[in-house]
Amino acid sequence: MEKTNAMRLLERVGAPYTVHTYAGGALSGTEVAAALGEDAARVYKTLVTVGSPRKYYVFVIPVGAELDLKKAAKAAGEKSVEMLPQKELFPLTGYVHGGCSPLGMKKAFPTFVHETAEGQTIFFSGGKVGVQIEAAFADLAKAVRCTLCDLTRA
Repeated sequence: MEKTNAMRLLERVGAPYTVHTYAGGALSGTEVAAALGEDAARVYKTLVTVGSPRKYYVFVIPVGAELDLKKAAKAAGEKSVEMLPQKELFPLTGYVHGGCSPLGMKKAFPTFVHETAEGQTIFFSGGKVGVQIEAAFADLAKAVRCTLCDLTRA
């Protein structure tokens, strides 16, 4: 398998990881967890938002959860944030929907990870549809500066 930017970034910081692949294209996060045979609480999705004026933020949350935009805005120090329109994802990040990794985007954006990842080994997109990376949160944090916080709806 060809290495992705996310994999290269983890290797650059000496972070161990395992690559997992699945078939089926851009599945929902819970479908990805099922395809991997993993607990959905350990599989995380990467969401990109926009604040004002045109400031971008990355949020990494469990696939079965919904991003609370008010909590996300508060974490980012913004009055509000909204989801980035899908058509803007590739030009901004270099990633397509279903393959967006918190690592290796065209530009580093402030990144926030749901607090449940702390101390855990989690799965997140490897930067390509059908590819997931399994790594300890601590190793993800070596590769991208991120803030742990509560980001989901109760």
